[in-house]
Amino acid sequence: MKTEIQQQGDTVTAILEGRLDTAAAPETEKEIQPLYELTGQNIVFDCSKLEYISSSGLRIFLGVLKNAKPKGSRVSIIGLNPDLKNIFAMTGFNHLFDAVE
Repeated sequence: MKTEIQQQGDTVTAILEGRLDTAAAPETEKEIQPLYELTGQNIVFDCSKLEYISSSGLRIFLGVLKNAKPKGSRVSIIGLNPDLKNIFAMTGFNHLFDAVE
């Protein structure tokens, strides 16, 4: 699993690549820790290179969302492949975030 964080203007993008499974979740959570410190900035999870997500991975997305909303940040998810879109729809996560594409 590879995670890269980029900032452009008031948007911070976390680019996720690989499989966000139970084994990769603790390291990924450490790598996205800077997202928890943001206030009023847009957060985008770019999942165009993400192959798989487990419940542990979904928990990471939810943690960022719960932390960001009270601070005035918007959280969006882009680049989901059809399998991941299906997972987000089945879990109802597609309704929690500002945009899920």
